[in-house]
Amino acid sequence: MISSRVESQFQSRPQVFILEQNKLLHRHLKHESQRYNMTIANDLHQAISSGALHNGSRPDLVVIDVSHTRAQRGLELGKELRQYDQTIPLLLITQDSSEDLALAALRTGINDYVKEPFTHEEFSERLNHWINHGSIQYLVRQQKKPEDSDSLTQSLVGTSSLIQDVRADIPKMAWTQSNVLITGETGTGKEVVAQAIHRNSDRRDKDFVCLNCAAIPETLLESELFGYERGAFTGAIHGKQGKLEQAQDGTILFDEIGDMELSAQTKILRAIEERQVQRLGGSDSHPLNIRIIAATNQDLEQAVNQKQFRSDLFYRLNVARIHLPPLRERKEDIPDLVQHFIHEFNPKFHREVEGFTDEALDSLLHYSWPGNVRELRNLIEASFIHLASPTTRHMDLPPQFGANARECASLPQNERDLILSVLLSTKWSRTKAAQKLQWSRMTLYRKMIKHKITNR
Repeated sequence: MISSRVESQFQSRPQVFILEQNKLLHRHLKHESQRYNMTIANDLHQAISSGALHNGSRPDLVVIDVSHTRAQRGLELGKELRQYDQTIPLLLITQDSSEDLALAALRTGINDYVKEPFTHEEFSERLNHWINHGSIQYLVRQQKKPEDSDSLTQSLVGTSSLIQDVRADIPKMAWTQSNVLITGETGTGKEVVAQAIHRNSDRRDKDFVCLNCAAIPETLLESELFGYERGAFTGAIHGKQGKLEQAQDGTILFDEIGDMELSAQTKILRAIEERQVQRLGGSDSHPLNIRIIAATNQDLEQAVNQKQFRSDLFYRLNVARIHLPPLRERKEDIPDLVQHFIHEFNPKFHREVEGFTDEALDSLLHYSWPGNVRELRNLIEASFIHLASPTTRHMDLPPQFGANARECASLPQNERDLILSVLLSTKWSRTKAAQKLQWSRMTLYRKMIKHKITNR
């Protein structure tokens, strides 16, 4: 009876698999032997063939110790393990902690790394963190929470390989502290992905703060970013925290950072490097512990080459990177997205819409979606307003959609030719052209500069 109880307790303890350990790690492991079941191996292929990583004895965490050799060895082992299992958390122990390693580790599929030398407390904290949060499928569990279902999954719906790659990248990046750059066209869901990274990170209980870099005038940006003290300027009756301080211990998203003026980029770079802020009118510095995510629909590499974006800020932000594909490149996801939005709007409009007819769905599949997922969502919401039957027909779609579809069908696919065609059709009205393209005017201006388009 006693032996079976001991055996039961032993089996209930988390399983940690150690690969290629050294003597220093061995001393740390002695302190953890009462909390975890440790399996140690010096050869990955032997461990796999012996069944040490099979589902019956599948570990809760794999620790790859390459502190005694080159970090590249750890990346190779991580890659091999990911081919064997996509979900086991991988913790790398190394003597290298460069941003290059962080990026390479993320791309390989390693979830986290610890730099030697480290204390027993630091090592224990990382073990405990990954044991508690389990496999990287945690992302899926988070998305099933009722309060998250609409806001966090609308761009992640679908079965295309493109969107599956995005979903796979999110948990890898969520559990690091590296800066993340999210790129993609307007309406693809960059903020949605940024929120998903935050919600699946160890900062999820703290604030997620979004700063729209394109919407704040340069004259107000400094006070929005850094805050101000009482009396700092006329009208400053009370002191106010800036966005950076509001995100303390959480995550800040610099949305549309490609639209930020160079002078403002300098101020952001300084805050990132110094990890502290000083409010306007104040003399005290406030330390920052924040996760930084930036999003843009711009080609920042080209902007750097054209001296429109600071190269040092770009390299600071471009550590880990996610690119969101436009909807026209993943049209196979449209039926799933349609059903997702129908489920979202049915309770809002007190309807019981079942779906789209084949004809209506076919029209969606043949449209180029310049406004991407956001445009699709708006279209489906508009179709609910006058819908009289449980099935959405082609005639139930807003008239403007038909006009847009016909116009898009006649437009060239090359971006420069597309912009020229729309500008000519609007007699060079930038405002009307931007509306037709479903871009902001700032985006249109930047793309005109990019393609050297002038009305001369």
